[in-house]
Amino acid sequence: MVEETTAICFIDHQRHMEIDGRYLKDLEPAIRNLIKGDHPTAKVTDFICDHDLLKYQLMRVDGMINSDVKQTKKINHRLTKAMQSDDYDIVDVNDNLAKSLTFGQKVSDAVARFGGSWGFIGIFTFVLIAWMLINGLQLFGMHFDPFPFILLNLALSCIAAIQAPIIMMSQNRASDRDRMNSENDYHVNQKSEHELRILHAKLDNLTQNQLPHSLEIQKLEIEILGQIRTELDLIQRNQPGNVKSGLSENVLHDDERDREK
Repeated sequence: MVEETTAICFIDHQRHMEIDGRYLKDLEPAIRNLIKGDHPTAKVTDFICDHDLLKYQLMRVDGMINSDVKQTKKINHRLTKAMQSDDYDIVDVNDNLAKSLTFGQKVSDAVARFGGSWGFIGIFTFVLIAWMLINGLQLFGMHFDPFPFILLNLALSCIAAIQAPIIMMSQNRASDRDRMNSENDYHVNQKSEHELRILHAKLDNLTQNQLPHSLEIQKLEIEILGQIRTELDLIQRNQPGNVKSGLSENVLHDDERDREK
């Protein structure tokens, strides 16, 4: 039968079997640092029993959970603050322009709206044809603008000269609307970019920290369960009932040997 080796735990200073503990060099660096925080003189060649090691394993699990919860709360706070922020100065373009309209601007908008419609084209065409028919055929005895209709050309030139700046004023209003819409789009994009950066930070924290921590916690949980089962088996072996059963088994083996003789 192979004799099981033993070692002395540097914390409780009692002798344990090596299978009931670990050497510091075999532990994870994080757990080893926790142990050295309480015992600065500990060496990597020192032995620690499972009973004392369980305390530091639980401390490591609590530390990872608290770190993940703290980081998640911090990112969620930043995201909530960004979504509730009103520093992006989004304005209602229609309401802002409606409040700043003057009488002249209202007239220019109406002229531009009417000048760019089929109704204006129809009325203007009808006036031109009627003008030329009345003066060319001398209808109703009227002949105030004979061919080549110099008065008509003068009237058209005056209308064009007045209509052009009025339409330009309306176009300036449209350019102001486009500028304000562009500013709103810029602020919306800026806010969206800020929120996306926070969401990326949350996703990076999940993939780079929380998932590895979850795997490490599962690994520690398996080790802790194994240690607890080992201690339970040890307690059951040390119970008086088990000792008696062991003695009775030895007596039965001795009786069988005597019979065989």
